[in-house]
Amino acid sequence: MNPTILVDADACPVKDEIYKVAWRHEVPVKVVSNSPFRVPAHPAIERVIVDGGFDAADDWIAEAADGATIVITADILLADRALKKGATVIGSNGKPFSANSIGAAIATRAIMADLRAGMDGPGGGPAPFSKADRSRFLQVLDEAVVRLKRQ
Repeated sequence: MNPTILVDADACPVKDEIYKVAWRHEVPVKVVSNSPFRVPAHPAIERVIVDGGFDAADDWIAEAADGATIVITADILLADRALKKGATVIGSNGKPFSANSIGAAIATRAIMADLRAGMDGPGGGPAPFSKADRSRFLQVLDEAVVRLKRQ
């Protein structure tokens, strides 16, 4: 099976890493966003610009996801939708989402939203993106591509 990588591109900090893995394994990448931005001029890389709707990029990715796709996203609700379609889903920090972990991630997301709603002023936000996150991402993506190519 030759996988395809679908990237939820808005605010994705690991696009360069995705391209490196894709080129090494000759795997196509679709970089999906609501607005245009530069992608490498390479036959394996396709930029997909969706209309300006709020969840338009997520909807496009969820619709395109299947058992032969790897979805890269930090969006927990999109991760859930992609998992339900059989996709392999990896967070931009390198942590894979699975059927076993997505319920806890959704619950944590809801709790954090409630906590933020009760705060006065801005909250803390996510931890800064680190070299360890980047390294973990590269390893997990590479393993996912190899696993899907062997199926």
